[in-house]
Amino acid sequence: MRLGSLRLRLVAAGTIAILVALGVAGFGMVVLFKRHVARTLASDLDVHLRQLLNGLEVDADGRIMVSRAPADPRFIIPLSGLYWQISDDHGQLLRSRSLWDTILPLPIDEPGPTDVHQHELAGPDGARVLVAERGIVMNPERPIRVRAAVAYDLDGATSAVRTFAKDLSIALAVLAVILAIGTSVQVSLGLRPLTVLRRGVAEIRNGRRRYLPVAVPTEVAPLVEEVNALLDAQSREIVRSRSRAADLAHGFKTPLAALAADAARLKELGQLELARNVEDVAEAMSRQVDRELALARLRGKLRGEPQASTELAPLVEALLGTLGRTTAAAHVSFDGEVPADLSVAMDRTDLAEVLGNLLENAARHATSTVRIVARAAPPSVSVEDDGPGIPDTQIGRVLERGGRLDEQGPGSGLGLAIVQDVLEAYGWKLQIGRSELGGARITIAPVLMPAPQGLPSPALVPQPMRSILTAG
Repeated sequence: MRLGSLRLRLVAAGTIAILVALGVAGFGMVVLFKRHVARTLASDLDVHLRQLLNGLEVDADGRIMVSRAPADPRFIIPLSGLYWQISDDHGQLLRSRSLWDTILPLPIDEPGPTDVHQHELAGPDGARVLVAERGIVMNPERPIRVRAAVAYDLDGATSAVRTFAKDLSIALAVLAVILAIGTSVQVSLGLRPLTVLRRGVAEIRNGRRRYLPVAVPTEVAPLVEEVNALLDAQSREIVRSRSRAADLAHGFKTPLAALAADAARLKELGQLELARNVEDVAEAMSRQVDRELALARLRGKLRGEPQASTELAPLVEALLGTLGRTTAAAHVSFDGEVPADLSVAMDRTDLAEVLGNLLENAARHATSTVRIVARAAPPSVSVEDDGPGIPDTQIGRVLERGGRLDEQGPGSGLGLAIVQDVLEAYGWKLQIGRSELGGARITIAPVLMPAPQGLPSPALVPQPMRSILTAG
């Protein structure tokens, strides 16, 4: 996922929300567990304190004694963490064996017979202990005030809370991973309609589809309807623009024919220079009209139309037959290497426009030979000549709109411009280099790019339309 991706944002936001929620929940559960441990510990101390008070007696000498000690064996294990201590107002002090030689430093306090006071104070070895104490009066004839206390080492409770927090952290971490994966899956399922739309747009761009699919979730349906309506309106506008351009271009045909006729009459009258100027102007205008007609035809191709395919060999043979009857090619012989079973995924008229311009250009500059070579792997068509060639420093100028090197010769320089317009519409490119014959070599080939992810298309797909040479 790229930075700025909607999927990344949703997954990140969901993951952050999960982590925050689990963190708050974990903290709350630890607090609740700590309170539960404190309540349980207080309840246990109260039970031990009751057992201790129930076992207290006073002998004949007025001394207190424990006839029945609490049943928990930890009271007899030294420093076990559970202790009891009894004192009276006569200075007597009784302790559990677990206290060993330590005395609980009880604070100055006078708990009542029904009150249980709790304190936190330092116990054996400096450990923090929780003390529950209660005061009673024994031997009503000779009252003795007794103060009984039971203590529990808090380190055990703290360790229990720490262990619980550790185990809970591990469990919450595992849960966070599971929820994050679930969030990612949920986001992927939620964004799947957008993936379908992306594929649909790619198919429209590549000429495989005319409109977006309408079988989409309700939330996305309005967007699909608007886009399809926009595509429909654009298609109608393209048709209208094509018709207007075609009408305008055809409207120039008659005046251009009249100019050609006027140029012929001027030649008959001996005004050769004026006739040549008129012919040059007429040819430039004709080239411009041809270019606009080609562009109008390209813009008018409707999306979703079946992909055109043209057999190359018959087209080349027809073009060479036509070109051979022109004065520009009277001094040139044509040579070709075009397999009979080779096809180009391009409309026949558009391909004829491209190859016709390239062949005418080569014939005009060739000394004696023009060669056309086609290959299926890698897909390409080359037109070469044995003329003066094009210097590397002038290639950029030739490729400019209307650029020419032979300013004195006939032509407007729009031939290559038309070729580039057609190739660009089909996703092809034009390359100029040096031929083995000594002149220029102009090659056309598809711009091969990786296929859009998820589209059932070949490994190499030129943009914006599929255009490759295929054998058979």
